[in-house]
Amino acid sequence: MLFRSIALVGMLAFVASPALAEKLTLDKEKSKIDFVGKKTDGAHKGGFKAFKVDAEANVDAPEKSKLKLEIDTTSLWSDDEKLTEHLKNPDFFDVRKYPKITFEMTGMEGVGTDSPTLIGKLTMLDKTAELKVPCRASMNDSEIVLEADFKLDRTKWGMAYGKGKINDEVEIKATLHLER
Repeated sequence: MLFRSIALVGMLAFVASPALAEKLTLDKEKSKIDFVGKKTDGAHKGGFKAFKVDAEANVDAPEKSKLKLEIDTTSLWSDDEKLTEHLKNPDFFDVRKYPKITFEMTGMEGVGTDSPTLIGKLTMLDKTAELKVPCRASMNDSEIVLEADFKLDRTKWGMAYGKGKINDEVEIKATLHLER
């Protein structure tokens, strides 16, 4: 009877204990978020200089990992100073009114592969919509690296300025180096 009680307590402790999550820290020097916006007569490169990440990796159960990204829209830059100022105004990012963009992971497809798709909610310009972000993931003893290269339809969040002259889809390229 005593053996059964000890075994039952041990099983309950195992079932009740959450899988161990490992807190990750963003390496700001190595990480970047860039974009390319295209129009009928060319393209412009840009990105964001300031962003932060709150992340936890669960190596045993990757689908239970957490990722929240917060982008400081006032840190926006482009390859043209005049364009940078225009992108910051109400026609595009309206950085005074909306100083941040957030992405919060809600799930993951392709768990256990080196090409998972992060599923989450992107909030931009006070609108929230689901976003699927295909990634390449690599891990070693000191860091986890997520690289994403995808297209985002800016009109889904109400950014419609220049429709017909400026492509709706913006190419996003992000690399996050997360220290373990």
